[in-house]
Amino acid sequence: MKRYEIIYFFREGIRGVFLHGFMSFAAVSVIAACLLIMGSFSLIAINIDRIIEELRNKNEILVVINEDLSRSEAQSIGTRINRTIDNIESLRFIDKDEALENYRERFGDQQNVFEGIEDRNPLRHRYLVQLQDVSLMRETIDKLESINGVEYASASFEVTEFILSMRGIVSAVSYTLIIMLLGVSVFIISNTVKLATFDRREEIGIMKIVGATHSFIRWPFVIEGFLLGVTGALLGFFLQWSIYSSLTGMVNGLIPAFNMSPFSDLLVIVFMLFIVFGFIVGVLGSSLTIRKFLRM
Repeated sequence: MKRYEIIYFFREGIRGVFLHGFMSFAAVSVIAACLLIMGSFSLIAINIDRIIEELRNKNEILVVINEDLSRSEAQSIGTRINRTIDNIESLRFIDKDEALENYRERFGDQQNVFEGIEDRNPLRHRYLVQLQDVSLMRETIDKLESINGVEYASASFEVTEFILSMRGIVSAVSYTLIIMLLGVSVFIISNTVKLATFDRREEIGIMKIVGATHSFIRWPFVIEGFLLGVTGALLGFFLQWSIYSSLTGMVNGLIPAFNMSPFSDLLVIVFMLFIVFGFIVGVLGSSLTIRKFLRM
C-alpha cells in the first residue's frame, strides 16, 4: 500500500465520520456506553475475586480436638488432616494453654477474670486451618469432622457463600452483556457505514467502472469504522476511569475493612481491552456492510 493511498484512505475515512455527524455521534456514544456497562461488571467481578482471596487468607476454620486427647495425641491429628484432605493451604496447632493466652490478650485490662484457672484450663487443643479453595469450605468442614479425634469444626461461611454466589451471578451477567452489547455496537456501526456507502453509491459505481479494486473502495469505510470504534473506546475508558475512581473513594470511606483495587492497578489491562473491543467492533461492523454493498 503506497503512502498517498494511506493518506487518501484516512482522509476519506475522516470525511465519512463527519458526513453523518448524528449517526457517528450515536455510534461513538453506544460503543462508549456498551464498554462502560461491560467494564463496570468486569471490575465488580475483579473486586469480588479480591474479596474472596482476602477471605481465603483471613477466614479460617477452627478445628477443636476431643478433650480426652493429650497434647501429643492432638498433634498427631494434624498429620491425618494433611494426609486425608487436599484443600488445606496451612494448618496451625494451638494447644489449650496458648488458646487461653490468646483469650487473655483479647480481654486486655480485664485479664484478671482468667486468674486461677490455669491449672484447670477448660479450653481444648485446636487447629486453625486455611483453605486453598474457599468455595469448598462446607465440604472441607464435613471431612474434618469425620476425622477421629475431632470434636467439631466451625467457620463463618455464610458470608463466603454469599460472595461466591454473587461472583457467579456477576460473571453470568457479564458474559451475557458482552454478547448482547457487542451485537448492538456492530449493528450501529454497520448502519453508520451503510449511510456513508448509500450517499457515495454513484461515486463508488464510477470507481468500479474505471477499474478500482474492491480493497481500494473498501479501505476508507473500514477506516471510518475503525475511527468510530476507537473513539468510542477512548470515551468509554475515560468515563470508566472517572466513575470507578469516584466509586472507589466512596466505598473505601464507607467500608474501611475492604479496599477496592485502585484503578491504577487495572489501568493498562482495561485500556487495552477497551481499545481491542472498539477496534473489533468498528472494523467488523464496517467490513460486513461494505462487503455486502460491493457484492451488489
